Amino acid sequence: MMIIFYCSCMVFFITFMLIILSSIISKKSFMDREKASPFECGFDPKSSSRLPFSLQFFLIAIIFLIFDVEITLLIPLILTIKISSFLPYFMISSFFLCILLGGLYHEWSQGALNWAI
Repeated sequence: MMIIFYCSCMVFFITFMLIILSSIISKKSFMDREKASPFECGFDPKSSSRLPFSLQFFLIAIIFLIFDVEITLLIPLILTIKISSFLPYFMISSFFLCILLGGLYHEWSQGALNWAI
């Protein structure tokens, strides 16, 4: 029983000494702080986080998310084509695609897809 206690104390001591040794060896200087900071989309992480960003970028991101979710809703339609009758399947898929294309046309007519500044 004592041998287990001594071994665990020895492991704790070695681990503690390695932690202290690594913290002494790898002291970071003030210049290394910039290298360790996160880099997010070209924004400076040390500047104010309340800078405005492009509303057009936000609209494009929302459109991408909407169409990404729509693709996940289209996959079951493809998988159930063999087990369903043609008329209800055609009506549901046509209705779904009309809503999707109507939303795309609305975004296009509102100018959300224009890339010019």
